[in-house]
Amino acid sequence: MSLTQAQCFEQLLLGKPVKSNGWLANIRREARGSAEALNFPSSAHDDWRFTDLSALFQHQFKPVDTFAKLSLSDIEKHFIADTIRMVFVDGCYAAALSDLSKVGAGLTVKSLLECFGDAQVEAHLGQHAPYQQDAFAALNTHFFEDGAWIHVAKEVVTPIQLLHVATKRDTPSAIYPRSLIVLEANSSAVLIQDYVALEGAVYLTDAVTEIVLQQDAQLQHIHLQREEKSAFHVGLCDVKLAKGSVYTSTSLAFGARLSRYNLHVTQQGEGVEMHLNGLALIAGRQIADTHTLIDHAAPRGKSVQLHKCIADDAAQAVFSGKIMVHKHAAGTDSAQSSRNLLLSGKARIDTQPQLEIFNDDVSCKHGATVGQIDLDALFFLTSRGLTEADARNLLTHAFAAEIIEKIPVPALVAALSKTLFEREAKL
Repeated sequence: MSLTQAQCFEQLLLGKPVKSNGWLANIRREARGSAEALNFPSSAHDDWRFTDLSALFQHQFKPVDTFAKLSLSDIEKHFIADTIRMVFVDGCYAAALSDLSKVGAGLTVKSLLECFGDAQVEAHLGQHAPYQQDAFAALNTHFFEDGAWIHVAKEVVTPIQLLHVATKRDTPSAIYPRSLIVLEANSSAVLIQDYVALEGAVYLTDAVTEIVLQQDAQLQHIHLQREEKSAFHVGLCDVKLAKGSVYTSTSLAFGARLSRYNLHVTQQGEGVEMHLNGLALIAGRQIADTHTLIDHAAPRGKSVQLHKCIADDAAQAVFSGKIMVHKHAAGTDSAQSSRNLLLSGKARIDTQPQLEIFNDDVSCKHGATVGQIDLDALFFLTSRGLTEADARNLLTHAFAAEIIEKIPVPALVAALSKTLFEREAKL
């Protein structure tokens, strides 16, 4: 039964409150008030004018109240070799499916439920993601059951995989993954957030991640959304960067009927570097929307962004990238590029790079292109014996590979390249 926007939101608010005490209870209470005041965004909101949420309202999503028990064989195909692995099933930490054996000194990887008394958790949880202005962030903050707490105090060589698994249920479910990551001064890590599902599941993933990098810390962050085509995914990641820190993000959107990823990165100290890479590869009736905000709020920051979209059939991709340079952010060096490939006459890509600059001592540039398969390159490959379908697949893969190959985890790059070839062969 199709619901109205208001009915769908009211259904979500009927979820059972999560019991909390003290500071967290206050945050959850404030978040619920924000959610009730905000409701779902509509096309009247400028940030959502390209994204039609009506498909979301065809389902009555209910928060998960009992958690499925899976075996390793159910999900091992999603494991990334040689990583520290935390597994969450429908938003709840599954210790039996996780592997923390490689966690060494200077690294904490725990369930948030175990750490609500930790001073660092209290100092940062709910303090960065803007639940006062974002309805989805407010819902997550009010309803999340569990999450990942990662605290890095030194260089960590082994990548950390946060594997979020959604299960198939009798009724559509609402899942609220939560992650809090803090890197201390001069530390470094590689983080992989990976969202997958069991076949045939219908659900809403409403994910919130808060990341804090202290002075001279470095984080490689891979956000991989490869959920079921019947799923809906809305994710918010808020990143705060202190002096001299380096944040590198690679976000990949392959799955979900409708997905939205909001990435907000704020330069709070001098000399910060931000490298944002993104790829959306969609077909059928999929919608993939990526909104980024790079906020230069301190001097001598550098940001480089490359986002690519590939859309086939009647799919729609959206990219909105805003770069803001404050008046005190002298010496900012920023470059943004949006490159897009249409594989069908019915596909659509909306790209909106934006600059807001309040200081004259900066170097900022941006650009956007939307095109189709290069016919000369296609002719060259077919003249060398490839079928037209294989030639198109090869050119599409080459276009996407520039983003995938930036991931500093060889096992994941190999797996994604294989997935890319298999997917293109089916398109």
